[in-house]
Amino acid sequence: MKANIIFTTVPDKSTGEIIAKHLVQQQLAACVNILPKMHSIYQWDGEVHSESEYLVIIKTLKPINKKTFKGIKKLHPYEVPEIVSIDISDGDIDYLKWIENSVQ
Repeated sequence: MKANIIFTTVPDKSTGEIIAKHLVQQQLAACVNILPKMHSIYQWDGEVHSESEYLVIIKTLKPINKKTFKGIKKLHPYEVPEIVSIDISDGDIDYLKWIENSVQ
């Protein structure tokens, strides 16, 4: 199995919900979690910014990462959104099969 987790950050909960619903409805993700407000400090255009954001955790399959990235970017308000992927090297076999069966 090639299950993985994709992380992205969004400026507000409603944006996270829009992205999450789209990915699940299009079978690009088995499950999406939206974690409550966190604080991000980052550099953009030569300046340090300090903003509240939400963390979005997407469970999917690596072979469709490009489609999933495209689905995120289509709905994401940031010029360059954070979209990073981490392979799941181990996990409960039933859960991993569920991810596989839930995604195109």
